Amino acid sequence: MQVPLLDLKEQNDILRPEIEAALARVLDTNGFILGKEVAELECELAGYCGTKYAIACASGSDAIVLALMALDVGPGDEVITTPYSFFATVSAITRLGAVPVFVDIEPETYNLDISQIEARITERTKAIEPVHLFGQCVDMKELNAVAAKFGVPVVEDAAQAIGSEDRGIRAGGMGAVGCFSFYPSKNLGGMGDGGFLTTNDDDIAKKLLALRVHGSEERYYHKYVGLNSRLDGFQGAVLRVKLPHLDAWTEKRQINAARYRQMFTDRGLSEHVSLPVERKNVRHIYNQFVIAVPGVRDELRAHLTEKGIGTDIYYPVPLHLQECFAYLGYKAGDLPVSEKAAAVTLALPIFPELKTEQQAAVVDAIAEFFEQ
Repeated sequence: MQVPLLDLKEQNDILRPEIEAALARVLDTNGFILGKEVAELECELAGYCGTKYAIACASGSDAIVLALMALDVGPGDEVITTPYSFFATVSAITRLGAVPVFVDIEPETYNLDISQIEARITERTKAIEPVHLFGQCVDMKELNAVAAKFGVPVVEDAAQAIGSEDRGIRAGGMGAVGCFSFYPSKNLGGMGDGGFLTTNDDDIAKKLLALRVHGSEERYYHKYVGLNSRLDGFQGAVLRVKLPHLDAWTEKRQINAARYRQMFTDRGLSEHVSLPVERKNVRHIYNQFVIAVPGVRDELRAHLTEKGIGTDIYYPVPLHLQECFAYLGYKAGDLPVSEKAAAVTLALPIFPELKTEQQAAVVDAIAEFFEQ
């Protein structure tokens, strides 16, 4: 049985009439850049995330750059973050001339190990940037306590975590700024690139609104050197159609995750495969369902590929070992938990429309691999 890592066709087919009607609204009103659809989407996103503001931009990558710019991060400043994340988490820091300071991750959640942060804070630390990886929030109560002790703002990289919660508060509402992505593979994905930021701070919101349009608060008058990072009206219209379905899609992902757990248990695979660990008091939205397979991850992936089952590796090389960041001076062995995660993790299909028989085919193929 063919089981893709992600299949959006069924979802798009169901929503197609609504999407086509939404796109027609944009055509009829010429609201191609920002415009009414994006403004309405921003209001709806702020309500969903429980924040005062939601500010749309061109991508999740831009969202992080804009957030750091709004906090005046610049050359020589340091930003504490994780090495186990997508490239944009760190490239946003270096694009501003700042220095990423890496802290290793927890072995079970793959999120930032907060116990290591305080030792890495210096007089140059300008921000802390945790990543809510795979759809599960960092322990923000603990992290914010450390940040507050030193007066350092927190930028939440919530690209994979829209709707995720820690102690009842949603991602993007627990730091100074939250950064999100609308990349099509996300739980709330557009039909192209897009992103948004959240904040409860009036001054930060005002600055972000200017920074996304070349640093201009009034057209042709530029207070800052900003970016050209605006969400287009077509994406805004599509996302407005999708947003009301997000919680139902997330619930289906959670059901799929629970079903995987039962299937792995029933097949006696616990000695071979480690399943995702959920922290207490969190809402995990399962943007990815990532297992750990020590020693034979690549061989298992090859076997699943032969069986027609889609997988991916998030992420095969931790950021501190990427060639472009060699100048930072990190070497293999410096961040061992991240390095181990990069060697053993494998993402399985978890999209909302995934069928029970497809999940069974995935687990059967994994069991077959270990029975050889």
